[in-house]
Amino acid sequence: MSEPIWNKFLTERDKAVFATSGYGAPGGFGNRPALLIIDVNYAFCDERPVPILESIKRWRNSCGEDAWVAMPYLKALIDKAHSKGIPVIYTTGVRREDNWDSGSWNWKNSRSDEDRSSRPATNVDGNDIVAEIAPAPQDVVVLKQKPSGFFGTNMASYLTLLGCDSVIVTGTTTSGCVRATVLDAFSLNYRIALPEEACFDRSQASHAINLCDMNAKYADVVKTSEILAFLDSLPSGLFDLPKGSTPAPKPKLAANF
Repeated sequence: MSEPIWNKFLTERDKAVFATSGYGAPGGFGNRPALLIIDVNYAFCDERPVPILESIKRWRNSCGEDAWVAMPYLKALIDKAHSKGIPVIYTTGVRREDNWDSGSWNWKNSRSDEDRSSRPATNVDGNDIVAEIAPAPQDVVVLKQKPSGFFGTNMASYLTLLGCDSVIVTGTTTSGCVRATVLDAFSLNYRIALPEEACFDRSQASHAINLCDMNAKYADVVKTSEILAFLDSLPSGLFDLPKGSTPAPKPKLAANF
């Protein structure tokens, strides 16, 4: 079995602490999971695989090529969830046209004023979910303004409506919106799993260390193949999903990380 992605960033002292502290025990899967796809939109992915230092010239929040490395894993999870009738819930951002509600996002990035409009060259809205994994009619799209998919949204009430006891969290960024969503899910007593290859970040070190920390305290970080096998083991027809008669609203560009 390969060693965890974060091991190369840990000191020998860190490894000894984790080995003796009791953290990192497997929490286990729940019985009624929802698959959460956090912010896999063009602002974080670009429209195609592009090296990150090139991509962030156009999309300041882009994770560059690492987003597209994760895309096949995301698609495999979404396809499996669809085939088994498991809820798939996407998040992406939303803003007023004047960007007034961006609030504290404006304080820590000198390029935040770029979030007020779509890219004029391509007319692509950064909050549009990447077409390769676009929501199906039965999927749910949650619009948010802060890192967590729960903060100020209907996420928790939707999970209650679906009768979920657990979440599988994917998407971006591992250190930002994914982590914030995991922390809120943990605080609400959901069991949480993260498929390692289906999460990504603009910082490779932040990606690895945040996976390490979440695995230690809040969630099970496992290979995507393990999640797929788990989903495959569930009976079909567990959930009463939306019928999909109304398309999801198209959000405006925002900066969530």
